Amino acid sequence: MPLHPVLARHAERLVHVQHHPAVEPVVEPWPAWIDPEVRELFAAEGAEVLWGHQAEALAALYDRRHVVVSTGTASGKSLVYQAAALQALREGRGGSGLTGARRPSVLYLAPTKALAADQLRRLPTGVPGLRPATVDGDNSREERSWARDHANWVLANPDILHRTILPQHDRWARLLAGLRVVVIDECHHYRGVFGAHVALILRRLRRICRHYGADPLFVLSSATVAEPAASAERLIGAPVTAVTEDASPHAARTVAFWQPPLQAARDDGVEVRRSAGSEAADLLTDFVVGGTRTLVFVRSRRGAEQLAMATSRALAEVEPELAGRVATYRGGYLPEERRELEGRLRSGDLLGLASTNALELGIDIAGLDAVVTVGFPGTRAALWQQWGRAGRAGVDSVGVMIARDDPLDSFLVHHPEAVLGAPVEATVFDPENPYVLGPHLAAAAQELPLTEADFGPFGPRAAEGVAALEAAGMLRRRAAGWFWTSRERAADLADIRSAGGHPVQIVEGSTGRLVGTVDAGSADAEVHEGAIYVHRGEDHLVESYDPEQGAAVVRRADVHHTTSARSSTAVTVIEERRRVEWGPATVAFGDVEVASQVVGYQIRDRSTGRVIGEEPLELPERTLPTAAVWWTLDPDVAGALMDPELLPGAAHAAEHAAIGILPLLATCDRWDIGGLSTAYHPDTGRLTVFVHDGHRGGAGFAERGYEQMAAWLRMTRQTIADCPCRDGCPSCVVSPKCGNGNHPLDKAGAVLLLDAVLSSAPA
Repeated sequence: MPLHPVLARHAERLVHVQHHPAVEPVVEPWPAWIDPEVRELFAAEGAEVLWGHQAEALAALYDRRHVVVSTGTASGKSLVYQAAALQALREGRGGSGLTGARRPSVLYLAPTKALAADQLRRLPTGVPGLRPATVDGDNSREERSWARDHANWVLANPDILHRTILPQHDRWARLLAGLRVVVIDECHHYRGVFGAHVALILRRLRRICRHYGADPLFVLSSATVAEPAASAERLIGAPVTAVTEDASPHAARTVAFWQPPLQAARDDGVEVRRSAGSEAADLLTDFVVGGTRTLVFVRSRRGAEQLAMATSRALAEVEPELAGRVATYRGGYLPEERRELEGRLRSGDLLGLASTNALELGIDIAGLDAVVTVGFPGTRAALWQQWGRAGRAGVDSVGVMIARDDPLDSFLVHHPEAVLGAPVEATVFDPENPYVLGPHLAAAAQELPLTEADFGPFGPRAAEGVAALEAAGMLRRRAAGWFWTSRERAADLADIRSAGGHPVQIVEGSTGRLVGTVDAGSADAEVHEGAIYVHRGEDHLVESYDPEQGAAVVRRADVHHTTSARSSTAVTVIEERRRVEWGPATVAFGDVEVASQVVGYQIRDRSTGRVIGEEPLELPERTLPTAAVWWTLDPDVAGALMDPELLPGAAHAAEHAAIGILPLLATCDRWDIGGLSTAYHPDTGRLTVFVHDGHRGGAGFAERGYEQMAAWLRMTRQTIADCPCRDGCPSCVVSPKCGNGNHPLDKAGAVLLLDAVLSSAPA
């Protein structure tokens, strides 16, 4: 298969190229129990026969087994749940097959509003008796009332289920009593704290369904989930049958790993490569000029905006008529802005789009030719999900990962087998996190009085959680069970997106116009006074920020700099839960409290990255009870390795590199976790390096690190030692999120330190 002409022109940047040939399908006939009219609906859209995995999944559902379909992108997973659901609706009074309900109904859950709306558009048309409706935050009161009273196929998201449908289940009794199929689409998305919340929401849903006499079948779907049966089982709290052999046809695909060239060292001596964003803008420009419809995934909102602006400027110079056919898509846009962009993408009006992971999910954007991923997106699952967005029309496609100056990216471009030859990561989430479990027990008690018989599905810590809620006066025990005692809504206790509070509104001071939003957990760093906030290609200067009111006031500004926050952090060990000795080193996992505070920000020249100023800030200290993994080293051994004055820099460099590598072993990215290193920590009495979850109560990432510690630290050591830079760079030990401005750092010392820690580690 020849290399795409655009890639061929940049061959010197390509570290590895791999071609995946086209795959022929395996077909099966439709099962006889599917009604002929249902079969005809799909035949009219080209599905006259089934792929083998579709037939296998439908057979499991007919046997009344919950199913997870984990096959590739564009493999027809939606047909499985659509056919099962339409059959359930059609059977009505029949009492055989999938349903015996008098008024059967279907609930489809997606992680995002956009995906649910897209699925509504993709439902078969002209189906007698089918009354679908989306229920989300964009509904009018009249639309939601119609859905509640009339719809038999409701498309929603976990947020609406948690905040609206379950707390008001008596008003939604018609839907809940008739539920026969519940679809959990893109189930790999439910990881970390969000995954734990959704797992408990689904347990509440099953409990309410039992109350109304319903026992729905669950159909879960994902192109990229490891251990699908175990992950799905943990998510819904019941056994699940996995269907994993993809029998669908696939067009050929070329995937390439791209590394930007080294540039001269910065003023501070740090060697850097040309930015991945600049490389992506050049590549997107070439693709658009050549008529290749391309989607570029960028990690940050600001990065997506800047990439689209740079591409438009380049196109204006070479092909002016194409400059307006590149745009940005990201979270924080208003609903009407999102819908406009989705329409332009589907119609082909847009040739290039820079997006955050908001378009990673299965929204129908058939017709894309190439996907460029700027930096490893955190997991193998996410990378394959992103690359899978191209080639959906059956034509050959291209997937490119452009490495950022980052330890993990550097490791992967030189060890592509770690992505291309390895399974996707296990989905990590912990439904027993007390900060997650407690609010859902309270919500369940408000929905229906809790009894001891209800504890089982909520896990072994349910009794402990109910006792704690009772002791706090939030639950009261009576003969019929535990009751919610407050007039407040118990569902409001759980922030399922783990933003740490309500989103901060960004308002234009001169007009009062709502520009966008930013989650509360990021607001101190992103919209502090003096920050530069980018929205749809326009720079805004933050004039004032009120964290208590949740508002930032901005004005349009023409600037040539960016800002990055600086912070201070302290970690206190609360309880050590697990521990192992490696000779002079100790590895531990447990509960900690992280205290952090944004104390200032740096001003950097946008074109060179050079620091041109620094300003102090006075923002409140934030405390985070969470989980952490840490390793320590005997003081005598540490002192013999190097001058004691060099130990802080060595530990700091090892911490940065370890944080960068952990996403290869757990379903997280470096922005889900944090760390602290110190030559002496008062709670351990030793040199200590912490890596902690960035979510209240923990998300399972640090625990996964503890379980994989030997492999994790060996990969970390290899990444540092193999990096060609002299003193440390963003590809090994320099971190983009360091609150201390990446000082001090000692690359060589980090290798010595890790060698000492690993000297007695298990093989």
